[in-house]
Amino acid sequence: MPHFSIEYSANLDAHVDMTEICEIVRRAAVETGIFPVGGIRVRAIRCEDYAIADGRHDYGFLAMLLRLGEGRDLPARQKAGAHVFDALSRHLDPVFAHSKFALSFDMQINDAATSWKRNNIHDVLKAEATHG
Repeated sequence: MPHFSIEYSANLDAHVDMTEICEIVRRAAVETGIFPVGGIRVRAIRCEDYAIADGRHDYGFLAMLLRLGEGRDLPARQKAGAHVFDALSRHLDPVFAHSKFALSFDMQINDAATSWKRNNIHDVLKAEATHG
């Protein structure tokens, strides 16, 4: 259940296409090979109201949180996290070059005892892979 939630300052709309950002993160997550494709979710939440640093309104941010299930060791999580962060960071190089901007990415592991899921997408992808 790799779920990526991206919160971002509304002033980024002038600089980036968030649909493209979501696709970059999704693609990078698939490339890691440690996340089940059928469980990947990427969503972006535009923040209209925010305050950053000394309060200037020309500062921007993008904060991404990955919630994932248990079962991956720390080195695998670190390698996958670095891959996703690097892909996103490279894509945002122009934003860093032309504005004051903060980018962050954190991972959170959900406790299986208190995490419920229902998903039939895995079955669809398996059937498609088997039958074309």
